[in-house]
Amino acid sequence: VQLQASGGGLVQAGGSLRLSCVASGRTFSYYDMAWFRQAPGKEREFVADISRSGDYTSYSESVKGRFTISRDNAKNTVYLRMNSLKPEDTAVYYCAARGIGTSMYSTWGQGTQVTVSS
Repeated sequence: VQLQASGGGLVQAGGSLRLSCVASGRTFSYYDMAWFRQAPGKEREFVADISRSGDYTSYSESVKGRFTISRDNAKNTVYLRMNSLKPEDTAVYYCAARGIGTSMYSTWGQGTQVTVSS
C-alpha cells in the first residue's frame, strides 16, 4: 500500500487542523492505520491509531482529548482531527499502515508539516 498525507500547515495556538492520508495499491480495510509525528531534534513518536474496522482507537497521553483519529474505508482515507493545538504539537506528521498479522507499522507516507505558533 502507498500512503499520501496532506492537510498540514501553519496555525495559531488554540486552532484546529485536519490531516488526511489517502491509501492506494492494496485493500485499505486490511490495514490498521496510525499517525506518528517527529519534532525537530526528537525521535518519531506515536500519536494515534485505529483498527481496520474503525472500532478501536488509541492515543498518546499528550494528545488524548484534543485529537481524533477516524477512517473512511470507502474513501481509502484516514484522518486526524487536531483541536486546541499547542506549539509543542509542531512536527512533521506521518501516517503509517500495519498489515494483518504484523506487529509493526512498516509502511509510511511522506509526512506533512504542522506548525503551531504561540
